[in-house]
Amino acid sequence: MDDDRRRRFEAMYAQTYEPILGYAMRRCESPEDAADVVAETFAIAWRRADVLPPDAEVRLWLYGIARNVLANHRRGRVRRQSRSVRLDADLADLYAYTPEGSVELGAIAQTFKELHEDDRELLSLVAWEGLDHAQLAKVLDCSRNAVRIRLHRARKRFAKALAGAGISVNRLSVESV
Repeated sequence: MDDDRRRRFEAMYAQTYEPILGYAMRRCESPEDAADVVAETFAIAWRRADVLPPDAEVRLWLYGIARNVLANHRRGRVRRQSRSVRLDADLADLYAYTPEGSVELGAIAQTFKELHEDDRELLSLVAWEGLDHAQLAKVLDCSRNAVRIRLHRARKRFAKALAGAGISVNRLSVESV
């Protein structure tokens, strides 16, 4: 085993483990599933350690790998359980309404859950992972212009779905998602 390769991988692992774990935790139904996704992501990264991108891009590269691992994970579980996010139930139990009492968080979560998987993923990468257009382009392996268009369309579909659920989109900042 090449010591330089091992040291570079260990440094990358220490730097990116928490963001990748957070990414997986927000998308898996259980901590065990998230642990499996993270383990598989880093196993793939180890096998491809000779082609690790520069330090500034390694986290985005791992998001791309984790995204593919998650897709495979979901396909394997589709017959046994739904692919929904349980966050909506938790939020609905804790906070039925915003402080203004006008927007039901459970309805927002349900509307988000009903979006197409690609739209949910794109909006989640922006809102939860804090990625900008350039970073999204690397994760999704497409151009910045394609990201801009996809994000615009996903936001519009989310706003339309919220309006259809009776949630006033004027009070929400959908464009900030």
